[in-house]
Amino acid sequence: MKTHGPWTIKSSKSVYQDPWIEVTRDEVTQPDGNPGTYAVVTIKPGVSVLPISPDGTVYLTNEFHYAVGRNTLETVSGGREDGEAPLISAQRELQEELGILAETWTHMGTVDPFTSNIVSPAELYIAEDLTFAETSPDATEIIQCVEMSLAEAVQKVLDSEITHAPSGVLILKAARLKGV
Repeated sequence: MKTHGPWTIKSSKSVYQDPWIEVTRDEVTQPDGNPGTYAVVTIKPGVSVLPISPDGTVYLTNEFHYAVGRNTLETVSGGREDGEAPLISAQRELQEELGILAETWTHMGTVDPFTSNIVSPAELYIAEDLTFAETSPDATEIIQCVEMSLAEAVQKVLDSEITHAPSGVLILKAARLKGV
């Protein structure tokens, strides 16, 4: 038995696992004292990166995402490899997806896109002092680079044209930092 906030976990069992996610089913005593079950999905921790040029241009990705069944406009985002530091992941993802290298990195915090039954923390970064190189996307990625002003990106968040939660939070934080 393990206390978990106002819940008590009586037992826990992994019911599915692959390289990206794990689904755990807990037998619990609920806060009201009744027995129950609770499922938790743990997704590999991730990073999201917003590259910004000196003139305020930002570089976003446009890519088909299987789960939502459509193309989405996002910041550069991806999963962290086991044992990989968040900044190293951010640098790797930026180079792989858009072929961008950056000299200056600003950590903008952590976001939990879901808090009820999904664990999926993402570290947020702004990348600046950019140079451009070749991309090296994963075999499953077909990514288009989309350039726009930070102000335009903010409007796309507000208009729900950017729906990826870490991207939205990062863009809004960047706009606040930059006075946009």
